[in-house]
Amino acid sequence: MVDISEFKVGVILSLEECGKAKGGKALKACKVNIGDEGNPITVVTNASNVREGSRVAVAPAGTTVLDDQGEELQLTKTTVGGVMSEGMFCDSRMLGWSGGAAGLAVQIPQSFEIGTAPPSSKPRGDQPKQEEAAPQQEVQGLFEKKLTKEEKKKLAEEKRKAKKAAKEAKKAAEGS
Repeated sequence: MVDISEFKVGVILSLEECGKAKGGKALKACKVNIGDEGNPITVVTNASNVREGSRVAVAPAGTTVLDDQGEELQLTKTTVGGVMSEGMFCDSRMLGWSGGAAGLAVQIPQSFEIGTAPPSSKPRGDQPKQEEAAPQQEVQGLFEKKLTKEEKKKLAEEKRKAKKAAKEAKKAAEGS
């Protein structure tokens, strides 16, 4: 069993293209802050969803991950695409999360601090604070409700009364 508490939440400081992987995907060398401000690590990846400023889960060199066959594998610093890689970005499967695409770096919400362990389950987005929640509004349907015979009679009677009251008010205004 892999201990994800060894993994770190990191933020990508910069990235640059550094060649192509065997499958033809572009490789990117990313400088990543994983909590040691002065010493970012380099992670080489072919994940298509990484951007500068992305907050991602990182398995640094020395941690244990599961390979594609489910076998435990200890990460070491290695040269990928001519650049020394000091770890790898985690996908959902590596963290034991349900859902998420294989090979895509998981995106961690801003509420998780850099250098801490990633969450043990997939975050469902940052929840707004109670005072920031939008006020409840009544939403009208697309179609009007059909009225029953009794409701139609009552509505017609109210219209007649309103019309009669308007006529009487007009007469009273003219008479004064």
